[in-house]
Amino acid sequence: MTTKTERKEPMSDTPNKAPTVNARISPRGGLDILSRDEVARLADASAGGQTELLRRCALAVLTSGTDSDDPRAAAQRFPDFGIEVHQQDRGIKIELRNAPAEAFVDGEIIRGIAENLFAVVRDLVYNANEIAGSGRIDLATGTGMTEAVFEILRNARVMKSYLEPNLVVCWGGHSIGREEYLYTKKVGYELGLRGLDICTGCGPGAMKGPMKGATIAHAKQRHWKPRYIGITEPGIIAAESPNPIVNHLVIMPDIEKRLEAFVRLGHGIVVFPGGVGTAEEILYMLGLLLHPANAGLPFPLVLTGPKDSAAYFEQIDQFLRLALGEEATSRYQIIVDDPVAVARAMRAGLKKVQSHRLDEKDAFFFNWSLHIPFEFQQPFVPNHHAMASLNLHREQPLHLLAADLRRAFSGIVAGNVKEEGMREIERHGPFRIDGDKDIMRALDALLRAFVEQRRMKIAGTYEPCYQVVG
Repeated sequence: MTTKTERKEPMSDTPNKAPTVNARISPRGGLDILSRDEVARLADASAGGQTELLRRCALAVLTSGTDSDDPRAAAQRFPDFGIEVHQQDRGIKIELRNAPAEAFVDGEIIRGIAENLFAVVRDLVYNANEIAGSGRIDLATGTGMTEAVFEILRNARVMKSYLEPNLVVCWGGHSIGREEYLYTKKVGYELGLRGLDICTGCGPGAMKGPMKGATIAHAKQRHWKPRYIGITEPGIIAAESPNPIVNHLVIMPDIEKRLEAFVRLGHGIVVFPGGVGTAEEILYMLGLLLHPANAGLPFPLVLTGPKDSAAYFEQIDQFLRLALGEEATSRYQIIVDDPVAVARAMRAGLKKVQSHRLDEKDAFFFNWSLHIPFEFQQPFVPNHHAMASLNLHREQPLHLLAADLRRAFSGIVAGNVKEEGMREIERHGPFRIDGDKDIMRALDALLRAFVEQRRMKIAGTYEPCYQVVG
């Protein structure tokens, strides 16, 4: 997608505000061939209930590359920012008022930022009109949830039917140390040398490093159309703005559909050190793999980091063994300080995935065979009642315990970096988490380690948004 920018008016800088620009931009590709009805619905949605959501997500894209993980920081820097979608017979124009000047070079909006900006418009409006508002998809069923994920990914044009399995999802924290970040680049480089594309949560830290490392390897291998897919959701994009390498941005409606998009679209997963968000992702994946319906399904899952992170993975492994048992540990492998071994393990795993898909006559571009229980698909709204009601006891199937443990971590993520969750904590105090005493002791020890290792926030003193009471 390319863009055209016109009527640029640099705004005068003031001591209290960052420099801004006014601009009107037009998309080419994806949003340039639309019916009048489609354009009208885009404009109506942007001027209606989607206005504030569109503004927040657009501002996150326009401030890509910032180090803050405070979802309110960008809004405070650019309080007068505005965005409108205008209808015209040839498609749409986006009008930006008091937009961050850092998104422009010599008066022209940076192309990658423009593409991601139109991805924001595309996905938010599609999700509102075609997924939530059309009535044609039954979101009260698991089948409907998966259909919604498929439709959103197809509309975003990230599924490639002609490619063999080569998409590696990389999970890890946005708040990681320098050595850990450099290690993610090395792993990305080795993955790229083997022709593998990268998908992450689109933000900084362990989400940026693998993409950055892969760019050099892809250039060496003359892999000229690499995919650097960033999958996010509205509640988190403001805290984790897309990194500059993302060339396919997708915004899912909520965290559950974001997680499903990762595992339906990706063919294998590499997990780097992180905090509660990374633990949430690990528990989600293990919960699926522990379900009896997925017992024979190949899905390579590798946990890795530099040698200084060995203790981190020991803590994660101990927690998973205690909470979910030895069966869970058989579904992943831990590789410390060896990027080449990680890439080789992933490549070998993807060969098994390809053979399985061929045997089952399943698509390479969307993992239909993976069974995702409805409990993993239902949106979880982390408020105090919901967090206190989680069933964190062993008297249930392992995959259901994993599902509620995942929700517990999701609630902590919301309290740490999502605006709605932060407001909930400010009004009512920390979330209370209760369950089996040994699980709670292990959970508390793991969370304390995350705090001590500064994995909860990029900057500032961390105030826990939770209280483990079991």
